[in-house]
Amino acid sequence: MATSCTREKVLHGHPCFGGNRHKNGRMHLAVAPRCNIKCGYCDRRHDCANESRPGVTSRLLTPPEALERVRGVMASSYGPLIKVIGIAGPGDPLANEESFETFRLVQREFPDLLFCLSTNGLALPERVEDLSIVNLHSLTVTINAVDPEVGARIYREVRYRGCVLRGAEGAEILIRNQFEGVRLAAQLGMVVKVNTVLIPGINEEQIPLIAQKVSDAGAFVMNVMPIIPQADLAHVPRPTPEHLEQVRSANEATIAQFRGCQQCRADAVGLIGGCAG
Repeated sequence: MATSCTREKVLHGHPCFGGNRHKNGRMHLAVAPRCNIKCGYCDRRHDCANESRPGVTSRLLTPPEALERVRGVMASSYGPLIKVIGIAGPGDPLANEESFETFRLVQREFPDLLFCLSTNGLALPERVEDLSIVNLHSLTVTINAVDPEVGARIYREVRYRGCVLRGAEGAEILIRNQFEGVRLAAQLGMVVKVNTVLIPGINEEQIPLIAQKVSDAGAFVMNVMPIIPQADLAHVPRPTPEHLEQVRSANEATIAQFRGCQQCRADAVGLIGGCAG
């Protein structure tokens, strides 16, 4: 079960879980290129140094290269800012063994840092024990639907146990594993945040259902973030800040809402909204 020490460390040190984002920085290591699902709003083909969106990286790293990168940043003037080492892609970290090797390498030299991972949750029930073994402190799971029919409008395909599944069949397996994974991770002591992409006209009515289910499963906080219209969902309007705040406020009585998300790159370094190189 979660210890109060772990939770306090995350809440005070992790800028994406309520820690002071003006003082505490994070470092994302882009070691996970492969993904096991295809989201309709995902586009990883383009990279611009001036843009910030999930799935984007200027360069993939091997685990040894990631360790060298951490060493360099921690030895620089930016080192005191960095409190968190995270793996958030550019694919799904749980679909890449490099994620686990990277955590093992970095933790040997920097055991006092917080370690976190972001996942779509498809492989979470099967890999949650492995995350516990590498001493993961915090976990973010992206959940966009409760109803498989709605999920079928968001996810193009799901690759699970050697099969490629599409439509509601694939979405049903993904959704089942997401909620089960959140429950298991919380039981093992990880502080869990749930990301939900607000997609107007598609999943708005699902968000209260997601909020209730993840709260019941033991998640600590929810981050409702606006869709970046691209790929198959390029036609969907981006929610206005007022719309986004309305949705967050409507679900705040169910689960705490995080409002500081900048939808960071897979290789982000430094303070949220800033950069340390």
